[in-house]
Amino acid sequence: MEKVIQYETHGTCCRLMQVKLNDDGTIADVDFLGGCPGNLMGIKHLVKGMKIDDVIAKFSGIKCGDKSTSCPDQLAKCLSELKASL
Repeated sequence: MEKVIQYETHGTCCRLMQVKLNDDGTIADVDFLGGCPGNLMGIKHLVKGMKIDDVIAKFSGIKCGDKSTSCPDQLAKCLSELKASL
């Protein structure tokens, strides 16, 4: 059974992320509300099928310009929250 989480982002143009996780711990799908459509579509296609730990490791700490976070960093935080709830 898929696990789904919705995550309200902080400090990014994207306002909400929804992640679906497969039973085997891989990402089934990611959807974004707001943000840069092309970049977020690219992220969506990159992370589908990846293990959440791999995405967390690659995306944690990425900044957008002078902001302290970014959409990839917020996705890593979302996935960390999802992982903690398993």
